[in-house]
Amino acid sequence: MSKAFIAQVIQESGSLTGVSANRIAADVIAAIVKELKKSGRVTLPSFGTFIVRKTKARKALNPRTGEAIKVKAGKTVRFKASPTLKKVV
Repeated sequence: MSKAFIAQVIQESGSLTGVSANRIAADVIAAIVKELKKSGRVTLPSFGTFIVRKTKARKALNPRTGEAIKVKAGKTVRFKASPTLKKVV
């Protein structure tokens, strides 16, 4: 799924122009990102939940050279599908 696909669905369901549908799709994605930064969790009923999780610093291997490297601690986004979505798919 891409932003263009979301914009196309919005355009067809709302009888909107492509430009306004693109703007709405971008605004929805921006709102989700903003909420993830703010609270670390976004729940879309009947779809699932996006959760920001912290990752620990760790050692990894460079696949090209096989050399050990250090990976810094950071954050990642995880998705947990709702039971409704699991049943449908």
